[in-house]
Amino acid sequence: MLEVKGRVRRWVGRMLVKRIQKNGIDLSALSFIPELTKVPLQRDVMDPLPQIAEWRASEPMRKLELPFTFTAYLVTGYDEARTVLTDRDSYSNDIRHLFHGDGPATADDIGGLGFTDPPLHTRLRKIVTPEFTMRRLARLEPLITEFVDAQLDQLEAEGPGADLCKAVAFPIPFQTICALLGLDYADSQAFAKLGSDRFDATNGGAAAFGAVSDQRKFLFEAVARQRKQPGPGLLGQIIRDEGETISDFDLAGLADGVFTGGFETTAGMIALGTIVLLRDPEHAELMRRGDPADVDRIVEELLRYLSVVQVAFPRFAKRDMELFGTQVKAGDVILTSLAGANRDPDSAGEDPDGFDPFRTPSSGHLAFGHGIHRCIGAELARMELRIALPKLFQRFPDLALAKPQHELSFRQLSFVYGVDELKVNF
Repeated sequence: MLEVKGRVRRWVGRMLVKRIQKNGIDLSALSFIPELTKVPLQRDVMDPLPQIAEWRASEPMRKLELPFTFTAYLVTGYDEARTVLTDRDSYSNDIRHLFHGDGPATADDIGGLGFTDPPLHTRLRKIVTPEFTMRRLARLEPLITEFVDAQLDQLEAEGPGADLCKAVAFPIPFQTICALLGLDYADSQAFAKLGSDRFDATNGGAAAFGAVSDQRKFLFEAVARQRKQPGPGLLGQIIRDEGETISDFDLAGLADGVFTGGFETTAGMIALGTIVLLRDPEHAELMRRGDPADVDRIVEELLRYLSVVQVAFPRFAKRDMELFGTQVKAGDVILTSLAGANRDPDSAGEDPDGFDPFRTPSSGHLAFGHGIHRCIGAELARMELRIALPKLFQRFPDLALAKPQHELSFRQLSFVYGVDELKVNF
């Protein structure tokens, strides 16, 4: 039976290769993911599955089984991850060649810094980088504080049993990004839902890529409005500075990258971080006291420990080469497990799978990625966490989960890990 299945699989593979060569490929048709390939996107509550540690110890770059006969490798070691993420010359991040033009998402829907190569990437990143320096971001601190206070008021008004995600974790980064970009809050709930759906591979590729397409349409419409009347936010500023030298496609891609990178990830960090801190009263008290040094250290450890962005943007090998003892061919996909790399004892130190607010790792974590594609909004995310988490624990000293952690419904197969509902008592 196994031999028959193997022959069938090889035949299907050959047919798919012929189709790809003739027509291209519509990734949105992807309706299943092999079990072992799911491992980088699955968790045991907060922890990567044990296979990640086993792979990291035995073969820090492991071949994965993907549909459509793609050859893909998963990097799990910290040093290996940094090597791949730092190398700007050997890999391409552009995935548009994988999209056929007749699916719910096409090449025209894919853009942004994460899927762009130099020199275009260099030019686009140079445009937005000044907005994300600590000096420029400081102007947002009072506004973020207002958002946090208002959402904590909302949580209190809803009373015990309120959903922390709905009242606090989602609205704070969402409003912050809208303010930064200069978008209004119309259709916020629908747009926010698309942000979650696009990272979720539970139902295969169709739903996720469909959400990408719908979200991009929203942003194209926003860019078109800003072209006519540039607003006070980042989009309006770029239009005033760059004019017609930046296309609507590239501008929407920048907005898309800022929005999705700065909303869903920070929302996940606020919710999951709250769960982690509530495990130990001493950890919660450290955050409640709000000493800047303690808060900074706890936030960095939460970023390392949670690694809500589980896998970095895919890299495509530009040439045949040897990588960590394995022969890689041009076009092969290199995936990096950020969650796995951040649990590597060689960088995290003793008990890498534990949460330690006093941890002093030997190297910086990779929660924001590394190299030229490192998350441009890293400092904004840190600012939001440093404001929101202390205020939450100060405002609600008796904060507690409304039901045990093991009864919570965590995302089962998402590139951005999280929980969509977190009811709390106080």
